[in-house]
Amino acid sequence: MTANGVPLSQLREDAIALRRAGKSRREIKEILQIRSNERLNDALRGEPPPPWTNRPNAKDDLRAKARQLRDQGLAYDQIAAELGVSKGSVSLWVRDLPRPTRLSAEECGRRRDEAVASYWAGERVRRETSREAIRAAARQSIGALTTRDLLIAGAVAYWCEGAKSKPYRRSARLMFINSDPFIITLYLCFLRSAGVTDHQIVFRLCIHDSADVEQAQAFWVQVTGAEPARFRRPTLKHHNPKTIRLNTNEGYHGCLRIDVLGSAALYLRIEGWCEAIMNGAVTAAAVGGSS
Repeated sequence: MTANGVPLSQLREDAIALRRAGKSRREIKEILQIRSNERLNDALRGEPPPPWTNRPNAKDDLRAKARQLRDQGLAYDQIAAELGVSKGSVSLWVRDLPRPTRLSAEECGRRRDEAVASYWAGERVRRETSREAIRAAARQSIGALTTRDLLIAGAVAYWCEGAKSKPYRRSARLMFINSDPFIITLYLCFLRSAGVTDHQIVFRLCIHDSADVEQAQAFWVQVTGAEPARFRRPTLKHHNPKTIRLNTNEGYHGCLRIDVLGSAALYLRIEGWCEAIMNGAVTAAAVGGSS
């Protein structure tokens, strides 16, 4: 029963008849004494608006798209977000259509996954573009390296990754190991700038025995540009099946160890360079902080 005592079935019959007679929604409300739009919507549900209400306007395409999306089961909020219009406009365009059935959990999950994938497809590109702009600006700010710059960078790289003499194990021989081709290349350039000749440098691959040792050796030969004869027998690490390793793909080439023969004097020079660098950094920071 309606608020004024008229059964909904009778109210619906009268409302549809008036609608088909060309009456507007406001006129139908006044004639039938309907007090709420919700009751009027119930009475006219499923009844398409008369042709005269479909006046051509700039949003006809949006209206058609909104009705299409509603038929596909999208909610008002989703349609509004998809078309970039207000929720009120969507309501005006599609309220005569039947409400879509509730989506299953599987369908909701599928649509959520598609939305997330669509978002990240564009977001990854935007983020990588931003990162590359930062990297490009940093590269430009460095400019060309001088021999002094290369000696500083190489000495610090060795002090981070190379073998060092200890009070309990005195050693003055250069031994450097790393898995990054760029660091390896930098270190080799440093050695040449420091006066080390090629015949002083020997290489050794260090890698898990489960990897493709031959392919890894060829990779490092290409990176260093050295003759294969300068590579000593690889050091193989026994693979423990219980260990979860992430470096097992085709990009895994192990680590390259670089030994320099007759390098005691250069090791002492690296110690001196690093002392000067560390002390200079502390002094520069103190001066900068006091200014």
